Amino acid sequence: MNEVFTNKTAPQPAHQCTMPLHGHADAPNACCRPTNFQSDPPSTKSPFRSFWSDRPIWKRASQNTLNCLIGCSIGDFGMIIYLQAFHPHTPMFVMMALAMTAGLITSILFETALLHWRERFPLKSALTTAFSMSFLSMLAMEFVANATDFMLTGGRVPLTDPFYWQALGLALIAGFLAPLPYNYYKLKRHGRACH
Repeated sequence: MNEVFTNKTAPQPAHQCTMPLHGHADAPNACCRPTNFQSDPPSTKSPFRSFWSDRPIWKRASQNTLNCLIGCSIGDFGMIIYLQAFHPHTPMFVMMALAMTAGLITSILFETALLHWRERFPLKSALTTAFSMSFLSMLAMEFVANATDFMLTGGRVPLTDPFYWQALGLALIAGFLAPLPYNYYKLKRHGRACH
């Protein structure tokens, strides 16, 4: 959910930008940063190891993945908690389908809000960019988090049981780790990130 816009698609100001550090890699707004991410200098390691050992890219991909996780988990686990609390007899596959759908929706809305308020995108452009972000990454996160939660709890552990919250924490960790290598690859190979 988190790696499709490049600075080339960001709205260009009609006048000289006055944002702090405009043109620097650590500028607070993505549209003010250079289009190419700063990577570690070339290494004498094998090409495969060198490709996967770029710490600045891992850090950026982790931040993007965390934004995606926050957006997805709001709707996903919010829906699961709601259904378990108020509709406990909902069939498991219906519950998971509703939770994943809610997670995708809240992820798109969360990314839209970030792009609109933090990156100064017009609302329509922010929504379009957020919607076009990698659904493969979002779906992987949703599937792995829900599958982990189901394997640990069977979907029937009450909210009052401390194990429910432990399982939720493990499911969130699994959901974060699942798309992280993919997000790193897209960022390293194509220089694509949402923010």
